[in-house]
Amino acid sequence: MSSTSKSLPCLGFLTVVEHAELGLLGGYLLLNAAGRPLEFHCTAPVKPNRAQEILYGPTLKPYLYGEQIGQTLLTKSKLTPVLVCTDSEAMLAARDHTHFPVALVAGDQPVGATAGLPSSAAFCLGQNHLLLPAPYAADEQTIRQHWPAQADHLDLAEPFTRIREALDEAQKTARAA
Repeated sequence: MSSTSKSLPCLGFLTVVEHAELGLLGGYLLLNAAGRPLEFHCTAPVKPNRAQEILYGPTLKPYLYGEQIGQTLLTKSKLTPVLVCTDSEAMLAARDHTHFPVALVAGDQPVGATAGLPSSAAFCLGQNHLLLPAPYAADEQTIRQHWPAQADHLDLAEPFTRIREALDEAQKTARAA
């Protein structure tokens, strides 16, 4: 990686795929403002045991997604993203473990229409609807200050398809080996 790529603005995309047999697989893709990949990281499968399911109760998913998977992937990166996007509400818990803004991509839904996030800060960025965890509503100003104008055209939901396909391909390769 050249030193110039460290100074170029990049965007992170963080998601989890639930696999019936393996458990949870995390993927983190960093793109430049043109939508080209700069880095990709993935986790080994994470599968909670029954005792964890009982003891963690309703906090298990945010713990697994945000702390176990999200924090692990974010710390592997050599680049500093302007924004980390996720398509999973539970992954917003990763914001507690990083200094990067983490936002939920709300897709085609109007800002504020996503159920399940009663306390969130909603805003539009380019053609995208985003939601921030309410305690981090000030992240919107930071994102807007550093947002690369050339990224306005990006569909922030699209990279999650790339991550899922890359994780699927990695699992096929691992099974074949």
